[in-house]
Amino acid sequence: MKTVNLIELGLCDYKKAWEIQKLLHQKRVEGRIEDTFIFVQHPHVYTLGKGGKEQNFKVNVEFLKQKGIPVHRIERGGDVTYHGPGQIVGYLIFNIKKRLAGIKNFVDKIEDAIIFMLKEYGIDGRKNENMIGVWVNDEKICALGIAVKRWVSFHGFALNVNTDLKYFDYIFPCGLNKGVTSLKQILGKDIDFDEVKNNLKKSFERVFEIEFKPENLDTILNK
Repeated sequence: MKTVNLIELGLCDYKKAWEIQKLLHQKRVEGRIEDTFIFVQHPHVYTLGKGGKEQNFKVNVEFLKQKGIPVHRIERGGDVTYHGPGQIVGYLIFNIKKRLAGIKNFVDKIEDAIIFMLKEYGIDGRKNENMIGVWVNDEKICALGIAVKRWVSFHGFALNVNTDLKYFDYIFPCGLNKGVTSLKQILGKDIDFDEVKNNLKKSFERVFEIEFKPENLDTILNK
Protein backbone atom coordinates (compact mmCIF):
# COMPACT_ATOMS: atom_id res chain seq x y z
CA MET A 1 0.00 0.00 0.00
CA LYS A 2 1.32 3.44 -0.95
CA THR A 3 2.23 5.81 1.90
CA VAL A 4 1.18 9.46 1.61
CA ASN A 5 2.50 12.28 3.78
CA LEU A 6 -0.22 13.94 5.87
CA ILE A 7 0.27 17.54 7.00
CA GLU A 8 -2.21 19.33 9.27
CA LEU A 9 -1.96 23.12 9.12
CA GLY A 10 -4.89 23.90 11.43
CA LEU A 11 -6.28 27.43 10.90
CA CYS A 12 -3.96 29.00 8.34
CA ASP A 13 -4.08 32.16 6.24
CA TYR A 14 -4.98 31.30 2.64
CA LYS A 15 -1.99 33.04 1.07
CA LYS A 16 0.44 31.29 3.41
CA ALA A 17 -1.10 27.88 2.64
CA TRP A 18 -0.99 28.69 -1.07
CA GLU A 19 2.77 29.38 -0.85
CA ILE A 20 3.28 26.12 1.07
CA GLN A 21 1.43 24.24 -1.66
CA LYS A 22 3.66 25.69 -4.36
CA LEU A 23 6.82 24.78 -2.44
CA LEU A 24 5.60 21.21 -1.92
CA HIS A 25 4.49 20.97 -5.54
CA GLN A 26 8.00 21.79 -6.75
CA LYS A 27 9.54 19.24 -4.39
CA ARG A 28 7.10 16.58 -5.63
CA VAL A 29 7.89 17.41 -9.27
CA GLU A 30 11.60 16.99 -8.45
CA GLY A 31 10.93 13.69 -6.67
CA ARG A 32 12.28 14.97 -3.36
CA ILE A 33 9.07 14.11 -1.48
CA GLU A 34 6.28 11.57 -1.86
CA ASP A 35 2.62 12.38 -2.51
CA THR A 36 1.41 14.78 0.19
CA PHE A 37 -2.06 15.60 1.54
CA ILE A 38 -2.75 18.82 3.47
CA PHE A 39 -5.68 19.39 5.82
CA VAL A 40 -6.34 23.05 6.61
CA GLN A 41 -9.03 25.51 7.66
CA HIS A 42 -8.93 29.11 6.43
CA PRO A 43 -10.11 32.44 7.79
CA HIS A 44 -12.69 34.12 5.53
CA VAL A 45 -11.42 34.36 1.95
CA TYR A 46 -12.71 34.24 -1.63
CA THR A 47 -10.74 32.71 -4.49
CA LEU A 48 -11.18 32.93 -8.24
CA GLY A 49 -10.00 30.14 -10.52
CA LYS A 50 -7.93 30.93 -13.61
CA GLY A 51 -11.05 31.21 -15.78
CA GLY A 52 -13.20 32.79 -13.08
CA LYS A 53 -15.29 35.88 -13.80
CA GLU A 54 -15.53 38.79 -11.39
CA GLN A 55 -19.17 39.27 -12.37
CA ASN A 56 -19.85 36.11 -10.35
CA PHE A 57 -19.45 38.27 -7.25
CA LYS A 58 -22.83 39.70 -6.27
CA VAL A 59 -21.08 42.57 -4.47
CA ASN A 60 -18.16 44.81 -5.33
CA VAL A 61 -14.83 43.16 -4.50
CA GLU A 62 -13.78 46.35 -2.71
CA PHE A 63 -16.75 45.90 -0.36
CA LEU A 64 -15.37 42.50 0.66
CA LYS A 65 -11.87 43.89 1.17
CA GLN A 66 -13.32 46.64 3.38
CA LYS A 67 -14.86 43.87 5.49
CA GLY A 68 -11.37 42.40 5.82
CA ILE A 69 -12.04 39.47 3.48
CA PRO A 70 -9.27 39.05 0.88
CA VAL A 71 -9.86 37.93 -2.69
CA HIS A 72 -7.20 35.92 -4.56
CA ARG A 73 -7.03 34.87 -8.19
CA ILE A 74 -5.32 31.49 -8.33
CA GLU A 75 -4.29 28.83 -10.83
CA ARG A 76 -6.85 26.12 -10.08
CA GLY A 77 -9.76 25.27 -12.32
CA GLY A 78 -13.26 26.48 -11.56
CA ASP A 79 -14.72 29.88 -10.78
CA VAL A 80 -15.30 31.78 -7.53
CA THR A 81 -15.66 30.08 -4.17
CA TYR A 82 -15.54 30.87 -0.47
CA HIS A 83 -13.38 29.40 2.29
CA GLY A 84 -13.88 30.03 5.97
CA PRO A 85 -14.11 28.64 9.50
CA GLY A 86 -16.07 25.41 9.84
CA GLN A 87 -15.00 24.20 6.41
CA ILE A 88 -12.53 21.35 5.87
CA VAL A 89 -10.12 22.09 3.03
CA GLY A 90 -7.93 19.36 1.59
CA TYR A 91 -5.00 20.01 -0.77
CA LEU A 92 -3.55 17.08 -2.69
CA ILE A 93 0.04 17.27 -3.95
CA PHE A 94 -0.06 14.03 -5.93
CA ASN A 95 1.73 12.70 -8.99
CA ILE A 96 -1.23 11.62 -11.12
CA LYS A 97 0.51 10.39 -14.28
CA LYS A 98 0.81 6.67 -13.68
CA ARG A 99 -0.90 5.29 -10.61
CA LEU A 100 -3.91 7.61 -10.79
CA ALA A 101 -4.16 7.53 -14.59
CA GLY A 102 -4.76 11.20 -15.26
CA ILE A 103 -6.90 14.13 -14.18
CA LYS A 104 -10.42 12.73 -14.73
CA ASN A 105 -9.78 9.57 -12.73
CA PHE A 106 -8.12 11.64 -10.00
CA VAL A 107 -11.10 14.00 -9.70
CA ASP A 108 -13.52 11.04 -9.72
CA LYS A 109 -11.66 9.47 -6.80
CA ILE A 110 -11.79 12.67 -4.76
CA GLU A 111 -15.54 12.91 -5.30
CA ASP A 112 -15.93 9.21 -4.46
CA ALA A 113 -14.04 9.67 -1.19
CA ILE A 114 -16.27 12.59 -0.15
CA ILE A 115 -19.45 10.69 -1.08
CA PHE A 116 -18.29 7.61 0.82
CA MET A 117 -17.60 9.70 3.94
CA LEU A 118 -21.00 11.42 3.78
CA LYS A 119 -22.68 8.02 4.02
CA GLU A 120 -21.30 7.80 7.58
CA TYR A 121 -23.76 10.59 8.42
CA GLY A 122 -26.65 9.17 6.44
CA ILE A 123 -26.20 11.78 3.71
CA ASP A 124 -26.66 10.77 0.09
CA GLY A 125 -24.00 12.74 -1.78
CA ARG A 126 -23.84 12.51 -5.54
CA LYS A 127 -21.87 13.61 -8.58
CA ASN A 128 -23.17 15.80 -11.38
CA GLU A 129 -21.97 14.90 -14.87
CA ASN A 130 -21.85 18.54 -15.91
CA MET A 131 -20.61 20.19 -12.70
CA ILE A 132 -17.58 19.15 -10.67
CA GLY A 133 -17.96 18.68 -6.92
CA VAL A 134 -20.30 16.78 -4.60
CA TRP A 135 -24.00 17.57 -4.33
CA VAL A 136 -26.86 16.76 -1.98
CA ASN A 137 -30.07 17.03 -3.97
CA ASP A 138 -29.52 20.26 -5.93
CA GLU A 139 -27.15 21.93 -3.45
CA LYS A 140 -23.37 21.74 -3.39
CA ILE A 141 -21.79 20.48 -0.18
CA CYS A 142 -18.23 20.13 -1.46
CA ALA A 143 -16.46 22.33 -4.01
CA LEU A 144 -13.54 20.94 -5.96
CA GLY A 145 -10.87 22.75 -7.97
CA ILE A 146 -7.60 21.22 -9.13
CA ALA A 147 -4.48 22.52 -10.85
CA VAL A 148 -1.96 20.17 -12.47
CA LYS A 149 1.55 21.11 -13.60
CA ARG A 150 4.12 18.59 -14.81
CA TRP A 151 1.72 15.80 -13.79
CA VAL A 152 1.62 16.91 -10.15
CA SER A 153 -1.64 18.23 -8.70
CA PHE A 154 -2.26 20.95 -6.17
CA HIS A 155 -5.32 22.72 -4.73
CA GLY A 156 -8.20 20.36 -3.92
CA PHE A 157 -11.59 20.35 -2.18
CA ALA A 158 -13.59 22.35 0.36
CA LEU A 159 -16.22 20.48 2.39
CA ASN A 160 -18.83 22.50 4.29
CA VAL A 161 -19.16 21.07 7.80
CA ASN A 162 -20.23 23.85 10.20
CA THR A 163 -19.65 26.62 7.65
CA ASP A 164 -21.59 29.89 7.97
CA LEU A 165 -23.36 29.70 4.62
CA LYS A 166 -24.29 33.40 4.54
CA TYR A 167 -20.86 34.13 3.03
CA PHE A 168 -21.93 32.30 -0.12
CA ASP A 169 -24.68 34.91 -0.54
CA TYR A 170 -22.05 37.34 -1.87
CA ILE A 171 -21.22 35.12 -4.87
CA PHE A 172 -22.57 32.77 -7.48
CA PRO A 173 -20.63 29.76 -6.09
CA CYS A 174 -18.48 28.20 -8.83
CA GLY A 175 -20.22 30.58 -11.23
CA LEU A 176 -23.56 28.79 -10.78
CA ASN A 177 -26.93 30.00 -9.60
CA LYS A 178 -27.22 26.97 -7.30
CA GLY A 179 -27.67 26.51 -3.58
CA VAL A 180 -24.98 25.54 -1.10
CA THR A 181 -25.40 23.31 1.94
CA SER A 182 -23.39 21.84 4.83
CA LEU A 183 -23.45 18.87 7.18
CA LYS A 184 -24.74 21.20 9.90
CA GLN A 185 -27.61 22.46 7.77
CA ILE A 186 -28.63 18.97 6.67
CA LEU A 187 -28.39 17.36 10.11
CA GLY A 188 -29.68 20.36 12.06
CA LYS A 189 -26.84 20.56 14.58
CA ASP A 190 -23.15 21.36 14.97
CA ILE A 191 -21.02 18.45 13.80
CA ASP A 192 -17.81 17.28 15.48
CA PHE A 193 -15.21 18.81 13.14
CA ASP A 194 -12.35 16.50 14.09
CA GLU A 195 -14.60 13.46 13.74
CA VAL A 196 -15.47 14.46 10.17
CA LYS A 197 -11.80 15.00 9.39
CA ASN A 198 -10.90 11.56 10.76
CA ASN A 199 -13.68 9.98 8.73
CA LEU A 200 -12.36 11.78 5.65
CA LYS A 201 -8.90 10.35 6.27
CA LYS A 202 -10.31 6.83 6.39
CA SER A 203 -12.37 7.42 3.28
CA PHE A 204 -9.44 8.74 1.26
CA GLU A 205 -7.27 5.85 2.43
CA ARG A 206 -9.91 3.39 1.28
CA VAL A 207 -10.73 4.98 -2.09
CA PHE A 208 -7.15 5.85 -3.06
CA GLU A 209 -5.72 2.65 -1.52
CA ILE A 210 -3.15 4.61 0.48
CA GLU A 211 -1.98 4.92 4.06
CA PHE A 212 -1.46 8.35 5.60
CA LYS A 213 1.78 9.05 7.43
CA PRO A 214 1.61 12.18 9.65
CA GLU A 215 4.53 14.50 8.92
CA ASN A 216 5.87 17.78 10.26
CA LEU A 217 5.72 20.60 7.71
CA ASP A 218 9.24 21.85 8.41
CA THR A 219 10.63 18.34 7.97
CA ILE A 220 9.00 18.04 4.55
CA LEU A 221 10.06 21.53 3.45
CA ASN A 222 13.68 20.81 4.39
CA LYS A 223 13.92 17.74 2.14
